[in-house]
Amino acid sequence: MRKGFTLVEIMIVVAIIALLAAIAIPNLLSARRTANTAAAKSTLRSISTSAETYSITNSGLYPATTVQLGQYMTSIGSYCAGAGGQTTTLQGYLYRCTMASTGYTFVAAPQTVGTTGDTTYTATTGGVLTPL
Repeated sequence: MRKGFTLVEIMIVVAIIALLAAIAIPNLLSARRTANTAAAKSTLRSISTSAETYSITNSGLYPATTVQLGQYMTSIGSYCAGAGGQTTTLQGYLYRCTMASTGYTFVAAPQTVGTTGDTTYTATTGGVLTPL
């Protein structure tokens, strides 16, 4: 008598694996989307806090360039390619930084709504973080 698996047994195993994958993949995508959103909010808070710290130590003037802001946040270049509304993409979110000596606006928008994130967030002068 031969030992081994029959075609029916192998097909049952494949069906069970497919069912488990169908259950797990949406949960993993949801967890990734949630993590991207949390990272975007945290990043905006960090950048905003750095801008406010700069303002406190520079007589109420805000940083007008990423170089000035970089004194207070070493990874700012990763998130803001420069002033004037340029964008950078990290962890599924597009970051846009607009800075002037009178204030700032930092925006984090999902690269693909529903896939990489659900909500666009904005941090404005005064450290106010709001969802759009």
